[in-house]
Amino acid sequence: MSEVQLPAEPAPLGFDPARTAVVIIDMQRDFLEPGGFGETLGNDVSLLQAAVVPCQTVLAAARAAGMLVIHTREGHRADLSDAPPAKIARGAPSKRIGDPGPMGRILIRGEPGHDIVASLYPAPGEVVLDKPGKGAFHQTDLAQILQNGGIDTLMVCGVTTEVCVHTTIREGNDRGYRCVAIGDACASYFPEFHRVGLEMIKAQGGIFGWVSDSACLAGALAAAKAA
Repeated sequence: MSEVQLPAEPAPLGFDPARTAVVIIDMQRDFLEPGGFGETLGNDVSLLQAAVVPCQTVLAAARAAGMLVIHTREGHRADLSDAPPAKIARGAPSKRIGDPGPMGRILIRGEPGHDIVASLYPAPGEVVLDKPGKGAFHQTDLAQILQNGGIDTLMVCGVTTEVCVHTTIREGNDRGYRCVAIGDACASYFPEFHRVGLEMIKAQGGIFGWVSDSACLAGALAAAKAA
């Protein structure tokens, strides 16, 4: 496939699908479904559902184009040895990381709530990256995976816009990757944080990267394939 021209802000971006990865951040049951960690913190988890269908659009387009797809899950070892005490303490006064919840221990690897929602479940062969922090590069082998794949551009989706998505884009930007937030495929418990988070990425000529949307990405890939 030839270079794809993606409509984006602050300017269109040309990218090579063979050198581009789609990174789906933390679309986990503990964050998106009732009874999970997100709800125990007092959040309206239904707000995150807005990102599901756009993420499905991105995944379908990426799979059809043969692009590298990476799914991340935030969570910790069962003994919490990789969970900083300060992070665990911030769950107060509701349930904290490691506590029993309706979907197993909250944000613990291997528990039902830690897994990705069924509607976005990874296909065989897709990378599933477990991370102990907010950013996908922190204490993971993401950098090695991207280097081995010859990747130079990241299309980033998922939740939440201002926390794990933003952190990953900032980390990627510092490492020299061209990062694109697929805006409608991201979501937050706080709509204003989502809006401002996207504005921050594309501000000042794209200080952290670009912002586009799922329809633009899918359409650009389809047009390039048909050309």
